[in-house]
Amino acid sequence: MNKFLSLCLSVSLSTALLANDVATPTKKEPTRLESYTKLQKVMAAVELLYVDDINLSTIVDKAITGLLHELDAHSSMLNQDSYKEMKVETKGEFGGLGIVIGKREGALTIISPIDDTPAYKAGVKAGDIILKIGDKSTLNMSLSDAVDIMRGKVGTPIDITIVRKGEPKPIKMHIVRDVIKIQSVYAKTINDDILYLRISSFMDMKISEDLKKYIKQYKDKTKAIILDLRNNPGGQLSQAIETVDLFVDNGVIVSQKGRDKNENEEFKASSFTTVTDVPMVVLVNEGSASASEIVSGGLQDLKRAVIVGKNTFGKGSVQRIIPITDDGSEAIKLTIAKYYLPSGRTIQAKGIVPDIDVFAGKVLVQEESEFKLKESNMIKHLEGELTKVGGASNIDTNTTSEDANKTIITDDQLLEDNQLNTAVGILKSLMLMSK
Repeated sequence: MNKFLSLCLSVSLSTALLANDVATPTKKEPTRLESYTKLQKVMAAVELLYVDDINLSTIVDKAITGLLHELDAHSSMLNQDSYKEMKVETKGEFGGLGIVIGKREGALTIISPIDDTPAYKAGVKAGDIILKIGDKSTLNMSLSDAVDIMRGKVGTPIDITIVRKGEPKPIKMHIVRDVIKIQSVYAKTINDDILYLRISSFMDMKISEDLKKYIKQYKDKTKAIILDLRNNPGGQLSQAIETVDLFVDNGVIVSQKGRDKNENEEFKASSFTTVTDVPMVVLVNEGSASASEIVSGGLQDLKRAVIVGKNTFGKGSVQRIIPITDDGSEAIKLTIAKYYLPSGRTIQAKGIVPDIDVFAGKVLVQEESEFKLKESNMIKHLEGELTKVGGASNIDTNTTSEDANKTIITDDQLLEDNQLNTAVGILKSLMLMSK
C-alpha cells in the first residue's frame, strides 16, 4: 500500500513539474497572416457546416457587427438601411419613437427621450432600461438591432417593457410610431429679465445661429440666461463648440485625443464670436449626453456658468463614420478618440457633476388652507366657488393669451419644475450681487 502511495505521489510530482516546464515558454504572438487565416477558417466552417444555410455576405456582416459590438458601446455596423436613416436624422426629421438609446454596463439604456415625440408623451425617461421590445428580450441585443426593431411604418404601434429605478416591477408602454420633427432651439422669458434657452438636440447645423438670433432679439431686457440641456442626447461637435463660443471669449473649449496623433485636436474660443456676458445657469440631467456634456462641462471649467441638476450620462468618445463599400451604401461607426474638457478631465463614463445637485419634479411647497387667501387671488377663488354651486359669473378676469404662453414661463410653471425654479433663484442672487 505504501509503495502504491509513493508511486502516485511520484507520478503527480512528475506531472506538475512537466506542466511547469510546458507553461514556462512565453506564448508566441501570432502573425497577421496567421490571425487572418484563423478568421477565414472560422467563416468557412460556418458557411459549410452551420445548421442553417447562410451565405458568405451575411457571415461577413455578422462578423463585423460582433467585432464592433465587442469594442465598445458606441462602435457599430451601419447597413444600408441604418446608414440611410442616420443621414436623415442629421436633417432633424425622421420616423420612429423619439428616443436615443445606448449601452450602459451591457444594458440597453435610454439616454433621453426627444421633446414632444411619441416616447416623450408616453412617459419614457432618461435612464430607463429597455427589457423587451415587443416580445423580444434585449439581453445581448446590439444597438443596431434594437433600432431596426423599433423603427417601422408611421402610425404602427409597438410595446416596450422598461425597468425604472424606484419602480417595484417592469413597466410596459404602448407607443405609436410617428414622424419625428425636432425643434432644436426655442426661447422663452422669465420675469421679463431672464432669457430661457432650450436646446433639445445638437443634430441641427443651425443651433448656434438660432441661439445668437434669440440672444440678440431679447438682449435689451436680458440680465441673465438659463440654458436648458436636459434630455439633450448630443449631436454635432461643431455646434457644441460654437455654442460655448457664444458665451466665452478665450480658452480651450474642448480637445480630442486618440491613438492616432493626427486625430488630436484643440478647439479654442474666440472673442469675435462672443455675444453676451450676463450670468448663466445650465440645466442638465441623466439624459444630457455627448455634445451637451461638452457644452455644460466647458462652461463649468471656464467658470462661465453654474451647472444645476443631476449627473449627466457620460458619453465622451469620438466616433467616425467610415464607408466600407465601394458605392458608399454601408459604413461602420468607429470610436477613434475621447473628448477632454478645458481642465483636462474626461467625460467618458463619468459625466458632468453639477455644481448644485437638484432633484427633478415639482417644487415642494407648504400646503395652505384654501381660505387663506391673498387679495390678488380672492376674485379667482370666489369665481371658482360660484362655479361649484352652479352660479354664473360676469367678472371680467385678465387671462394670458395662447401666444404669450408660448414665449413666457409663468410662476405656476416654475412650481412644476424644481430644477428650473432653483436656476431662477440662483440667477436672482447673481443679479443682486452684480449690482
